Amino acid sequence: MFKIAFRNIFRQKRRTMLTMLTMLGGFVLSAISIGYADGTYSYIIDLFTRNRLGHVQIHEGNYLDRPSLYKTIDDYHAVGDTVQKVSRVVSWAPRLFSGGLASLEDNTAGAEVIGIDPVREDSATDFSNKVIRGSYLASEPSHEVMLGKGLAKRLHAEVGDSTVILSQAADGSIANDIYRVVGITDRGDQMANRTGFYLHLHDAQELFALQGRVHELVVIANSIHNLEELASDIRGSLGEESLQVKPWMAVATTFYQTMKADIQGMWIMLFVIILIVAIGVLNTVLMSVLERTREYGVLKAMGTRPFEVFRMVLFEIGIMAVISVIAGAALGVAFNYYFSIHGIPLPTAFDWGGIQVSQMYTYPTPRSVYLPAITVVLTSFIVSAFPALKAARIAPAQAMRMH
Repeated sequence: MFKIAFRNIFRQKRRTMLTMLTMLGGFVLSAISIGYADGTYSYIIDLFTRNRLGHVQIHEGNYLDRPSLYKTIDDYHAVGDTVQKVSRVVSWAPRLFSGGLASLEDNTAGAEVIGIDPVREDSATDFSNKVIRGSYLASEPSHEVMLGKGLAKRLHAEVGDSTVILSQAADGSIANDIYRVVGITDRGDQMANRTGFYLHLHDAQELFALQGRVHELVVIANSIHNLEELASDIRGSLGEESLQVKPWMAVATTFYQTMKADIQGMWIMLFVIILIVAIGVLNTVLMSVLERTREYGVLKAMGTRPFEVFRMVLFEIGIMAVISVIAGAALGVAFNYYFSIHGIPLPTAFDWGGIQVSQMYTYPTPRSVYLPAITVVLTSFIVSAFPALKAARIAPAQAMRMH
């Protein structure tokens, strides 16, 4: 029956090609859709974490719930050295946060003062490439500041100007000092650009009387996958209950939930694609059965059992599905690989969670091959069951009188 089925699919070449093209098109569209979703979300997550959050964050106590100038990580060098020894950790960087009022001549604006270690921060988040004018902070503290481009615009500040920051120090004194603007930054985040006031970590610690202390350690991993497990490993290596270790999903919950909701849209689109494939295959197979009613009648008259007829029809669909899947897998991987390198440029950039996205990427993941393959094959067999059952139940005497 398999041999007969194999010969049958080449008897009506046009119909066979249309059926296989329907399966092939559904497979390729599904593969690209899954690759597009996986690549796009991986790209956005990588931008989001490497530009702002890091993959894992470490804070003192409930700092994330109620940020405070006084909730600091003491001896952060020892904590960082311990974290660096954990498997999968690539780098870490300390940060200090506070608010203040920045001024330049007659212009004032609220600012978020962020103290960073220039060397470690650049290693973790590639910060030096976010400088659009001027230069990056020197590796040694020298009373320099980088301003977000929005804050620079509000202050009418240019590289070389001197700006004053006014705030409150941890010891209760007034924190104020003058810093020379050495760079203007664009982190792709509107809020960071509007308020960012970046100091060398040592200068920030001196300003706020927090010598040797920071508010946050960001950790960069070698992969964005299994970050909950990495956070657990870091937590175990530190062994300090007072320190809170969380992956980025627990820090930016709103962004994460929004992204998960958007992923659901991908499955709806895949369902529509598969539905179209199913209707196309059902229509083709049903027409084939109706056209070959006399043929099935002859087979039944010769003693072929109904189950053998049923199996022959399914064999025909199975052969076409397998050929379509093999060709679709090759095309799907090729398309996903090409777009993973060159990307898909967008006509207009959009903002997602504060990140400017101007290009999308696909990613040739294993599930972009096996999910469409399983779906196309199963769908083809399921929708072919009714026509195959109809062929198996044909009455020989009645069928042989048909023309």
